Formats: sequence, C-alpha cells, structure tokens
Amino acid sequence: MASFLAPPAYKPERTDNRVDADYKKLRWQVFVGIFIGYAGFYLVRKNLSMAVAPLGELGFNEAELGGAMAMNALAYGISKFVMASISDRSNARRFLPLGLILSAVAMLFMIVPVVAIGPENKGLAITLMGVFNFLVGWFQGMGWPPCGRVMTRWFSIKERGTWMSVWNCAHNVGGALVGPMAGYGALWFGHWFFGENKELYFLIGTYAFPAAVAILIALIAYVLIRDTPQSCGLPSIEKWSGSASKNYDEKKSEQSLSVKEIFRTVLSNKFLWYIALANSFIYMVRYGCLDWAPKILDTQGADLKSAGWAYFAFEFAAIPGTIFCGWLSDKVFNGRRAMPTMLFMAIIIAVIVVYWQFINNFWVVVGCLIAIGFLIYGPVMLIGVQALDLAPKNAAGTAAGLTGFMGYVLGTSILANTVLGYVLKLAKTDTGYNFSTYFILLIGACVLAILFMGLTYKEEQYLVADRKGTSVEGEKK
Repeated sequence: MASFLAPPAYKPERTDNRVDADYKKLRWQVFVGIFIGYAGFYLVRKNLSMAVAPLGELGFNEAELGGAMAMNALAYGISKFVMASISDRSNARRFLPLGLILSAVAMLFMIVPVVAIGPENKGLAITLMGVFNFLVGWFQGMGWPPCGRVMTRWFSIKERGTWMSVWNCAHNVGGALVGPMAGYGALWFGHWFFGENKELYFLIGTYAFPAAVAILIALIAYVLIRDTPQSCGLPSIEKWSGSASKNYDEKKSEQSLSVKEIFRTVLSNKFLWYIALANSFIYMVRYGCLDWAPKILDTQGADLKSAGWAYFAFEFAAIPGTIFCGWLSDKVFNGRRAMPTMLFMAIIIAVIVVYWQFINNFWVVVGCLIAIGFLIYGPVMLIGVQALDLAPKNAAGTAAGLTGFMGYVLGTSILANTVLGYVLKLAKTDTGYNFSTYFILLIGACVLAILFMGLTYKEEQYLVADRKGTSVEGEKK
C-alpha cells in the first residue's frame, strides 16, 4: 500500500515554449478533478440523516439513530488530522479516489443492518450502523487533505484564496444533490432490488445509488488529477508564478518529510494553533446556527416544510458568500486571510443580535439565517487556506487537518451539538422559550474567533510589502 500511494518521482524540468500553456491547462484540469472529487465525497457522507424518517417507519427511533449518526462526525474529525499526515506523503491522484471509493463501499454496507438484521434485532442493527457510519466518516478524512496538497502545489499564495473559495463550493454542490438522488434513486432502481417491498426502496436511493455515482466520480477524478507540477516535468508553482509564502524553502519544501517531522513541524507552530482554536469557535457558530435552526423555528410555530426551506437557504447562500470572501482575501487584502475572516465574523455578531431580537418574526429569522450562511462559510474556507499558507508545503495537509480536528471535535461535537443542545433543552420555560443564553454563547464564539485570528495578523503582513509579488529569492519581479 505504501508503494501504491507513494508520490510520483519528479521528471526533468522542461524548457520548451509549451511550458506556460501546458501549466495553465493542467491547472484547470487538476482543479476540475479535485472539485468533482470532493463533491463526490459529499454524496456519501451524511446519508443516514436522509434515512431517519423511513427507518423510523421500520421501527428504529430517533434516539437510537442519533447515536449512530454521531459516529460519523467523531470519526471524520479525528481522521481529517490523521489522514492528513499520510496524505502529505502520498500521491494525491491516488489518495483522493481511494478514499472516495472506500467511503462509497462503507456507505453501501449501511444497507446490511436493515436488510440482513432488521429492527427485530435492533441492538445489533444499530451497532452495525454505528460501525459502518464510523468507517464512512473515517474514509471521508481522505478527501480534504489531498485537495489541500494539490492546491499548494498548483496555485500560488496570492491566488489561492480565490481558487479555494470556488473549490470549497464543491461540498455545497455534492450536499445539495443527496436529496434528489435519494428520491430518484429509489424511484428508478428500488423495484430492481426489493420488488414489491416498497418500504425498502429508500435504501437504494439513500445508500446504493449515491455510492455507485461516487465510485464513478472517483474514476474520473483519477483521470484528471496530477500530484505535482514537477511530476509532469514543470517548475514549482513558486518558480512559475514568482510568489511564495514566508516559510517557503525550495530545497526543504519540495521534499517529503517523515511522519514524525510532519507532526513536529505542525504542532510546534503557534500560529496554526491560533487558527485551529479560531476554527473551533467558527464551527460552533456554523453548526450552532445550522443544526438548531429547525428546532428554533419549530418552537415558533413554523411547519417542517418552512423550516426545511430555511435550512436550504442557509446552505445555498454559502456559495456566493464563499466566493466573495476568497476574492476579497486575494484582491483586496493581497493574500491575507485574518482580516476578511475577522470582518465577516464581526458582521455575523450584528446579524445574530438581530436574529435574537426578532426571534418571533419568521421572515426576519430566515433573512438572518441566509445572511449567516452567506457570511460563515467564507471564514470556514479561509481557515483552511490560511493553514496551507502558514505551514510548509510538505506538511500543509496535516496543518489543515489540525484545524479540521478542532473544528469538528471541539467546535461541532462538543460546543455546537452538546453544549448548545443542553442550553436549548433548558430554554423551555413555563411561559415559552428563552433563547438568551444560546445567542450569548454564539456571540461569545464570534468574539473568541476574532481574537484568535487577530493573533495571526502580523504574521501575514509580509504579503503587502510588494503587492505585485516577489520571486522565491525575494527579488522584485
């Protein structure tokens, strides 16, 4: 397996007159590869959530299924950090498709507990669901790191924010397709597998159909992705573009590090810890607003359909917001990530205050959710970009993995789901609901995110020394 995933050897650097044209062509090719590849991961990620209602009709209750669902986020948070260290020493062209195929296969096996065991052996069935959903989450950790590796190899620091903002929309695209695929997959293929047992058709639409499509996408991604420019006989992105990060060293940054060296490099970098802590509070706001919006709207009398559209609007607003934030970081702030992140989080504070004060007005609440969706995904994306910027190229995936671990384990599982869930449980009073503590905690999370991001502000100031960029040797172009 180690030899299968080993990075391809560098080819002699080309000097012909086609280098520039081929570089531009391959950049687009690998970008399309990681875009559709990462979108494919979201086709087979949280599918159990789509299956909760039909599983309930078979005899599984929400509390039991909730435990199985939690395994996914826990595994993903840990795996994103662990797998990142492997990805930093692997061929992205093989690493990403392999992770996607394994995710799809694990998702396909989610059918087994329902069909082979069933609700009559509920304990065993739920346990297996948890195991398979844990494996899905674990293999999902093989998605982001190779994309980060490709980004640091093919796109320079002064354009990375824009490219990554567009790439980051892949998860919105993939996530949006899960719902329609569940419905049409059951309609088109359910009868093939389960005949007249219509109550089981959802298993095909929710699990099997997305898994099959994901495997096809993995094969396409393999055809498109290339690990590094040097493996194609092209110069490094720093040499080609003339822009390099502060910590770039041509000799050290282009060679593979051992796992021990990677972890030592990442864990000893205080700035990575600052943005990792900031990320935990950004994720607290992200999932604290998203996951509990249907619950809050329900307490105000909104029906399930209305709450569902509000949820959709939150996610859809992320696409233009993410792209705008990435463009802003590159074109206005010249490659700096701290300032736009702090700006967006400050505006979110104002929106949360309006959300809080007009909690009983459905349309104001929906408007606030759309605004938060527009604003929050930019900082989420820029944290990942900043991790790539602050770490050496050969440890970039692990650096991003650290921020992801903090975001999902501390920010999501502990703060957004557990702490805020407990707070909302206590929000019910004899006269209605009091959400003050919930909103105060969200505002506090925004403030802490801004403070931790502020600690990286000076570290990025070298990027404004020469707005036109400098060569890797530090001379003006």
